[in-house]
Amino acid sequence: MSVSNSSYFHSVNWRTRIVAVPTILFSLGLIPTYSMAAGTLQDASEALGVAKIQSIAFTGTGRWYQFGQAPNTKSPWPPFDVSSYDATINYGQPAARVQITRKQVVEAGRVRPAPVEQKPDQYVSGNAAWNLAAAPGAATPTVQPQPAQLEERITEIWTTPQGFLKAAAANNATSQAHNGGTKLTFTAGKNRYVGIINVKNQVERVQTWIDNPVLGDTEIDYTYSNYKDFNGVLFPAHIVRKQGGYPVLDLNIASVTPNAAAHIDVPAEASASNAQSILVTSEELAPGVYYLKGGTHHSVLIDQKDHLVIVEAPLNEARSEAVIAKAKELVPNKPIRYLVNTHHHFDHSGGLRTFVDEGATIVTQQANKPYYEKIWAAKHTINPDRLAKSNKSAKFAAFSDKHVLTDGQRNIEIHTIKDSGHNDAFALIYLPAEKILIEADAYTPLPAGAPVPASINPYSVNLYDNIKRLKLNVDKIAALHGPNVVTLADLEGFIGK
Repeated sequence: MSVSNSSYFHSVNWRTRIVAVPTILFSLGLIPTYSMAAGTLQDASEALGVAKIQSIAFTGTGRWYQFGQAPNTKSPWPPFDVSSYDATINYGQPAARVQITRKQVVEAGRVRPAPVEQKPDQYVSGNAAWNLAAAPGAATPTVQPQPAQLEERITEIWTTPQGFLKAAAANNATSQAHNGGTKLTFTAGKNRYVGIINVKNQVERVQTWIDNPVLGDTEIDYTYSNYKDFNGVLFPAHIVRKQGGYPVLDLNIASVTPNAAAHIDVPAEASASNAQSILVTSEELAPGVYYLKGGTHHSVLIDQKDHLVIVEAPLNEARSEAVIAKAKELVPNKPIRYLVNTHHHFDHSGGLRTFVDEGATIVTQQANKPYYEKIWAAKHTINPDRLAKSNKSAKFAAFSDKHVLTDGQRNIEIHTIKDSGHNDAFALIYLPAEKILIEADAYTPLPAGAPVPASINPYSVNLYDNIKRLKLNVDKIAALHGPNVVTLADLEGFIGK
């Protein structure tokens, strides 16, 4: 077939114009970008090199925030400066190690202990989670099982950009168009994941939900931005993670190493088969007053004439159920009528819902009542607890300064700890007849032989000042952390009095 030069030119020019016109319209924003295919799981996986990445390591600096430890119920989590963040993730095992060097930020108007550099070393592999840390006064780190952290640490693997794409492909993620890109949704185990891939084939946001004893189904929200080429792999230079509505991590990434050595063996002490059962021991401090220990957080049982009072429901439902069982063993056939809560920090309020289901009235500061009512109304579908199943209503005895529980024979005084930098709705418990003080976090007695801290803890000074303000005649101090019961003289020595 013969074609003249003129007709060939016009044919090519016509085709060129057909292609050029839409291009111009796209550049002018007159055709929506979502009409072009972009941001799919396949495209993003290719762009981020998912198939060739079996592990990844990254380092950075920024800020870490202490989840569940806000000084009051309306504040964000307390900030720490992070001078080093080093994460190694093995997608095949799956396993991860995170090492952090951090120091608490001095907050204006709040008196806290002098910031001390902390270096947590955290692991997860298969069905085990653990830390390596040295006990106070010890030089050699030992394995500390962290079974309560397993779920969260596993999700940290699958919420990284490459990890999310791998998990999305493995779990048959559903997709839908979203702002020119794609929204992917899938479920792995008990956890649902939702991620956004933008038109640049970058994972820009990942959400998942884990169980928390206090908050219930708790959203973890990652945003990824400023992607760069690190050693041949695209990775976000900025990562922000929110949990419980506030930031818990804000990192600027310095380096990324694809396929770094990342095999992590599970130590015998942390293996699921060696997981220790919850232990609650008892020590009678006075007739009818029992110190319930056996873990990192303690409680106190007080036997009243026709009922029981328990001080503190720490950590989670499993710990509270063990405390309840020990109370019924020590004093059978009496109901637990009151649970006294020292403050709202999650490690001291994680077991409260169990006592609500048990029928106990929660004795707490007035500022905590609306907070508990709000968060306890949240869904607990990932790991339904006793209260989620019974749907009982909470009963409160809220106070603002002082509250007294009595059976006509023994008085239990609950007092506000005023002006503490640790918490703004903070309480101590005092048994005047027995001269026993019960407190948490204001003073933690040291193990035998442990070195005295170089600086005086202002929380402990504040506790001592409150004891004097209230004119309490204290003989024994049953701290809800620490190895043993001590005396007022021990507190005085601790603060240099």
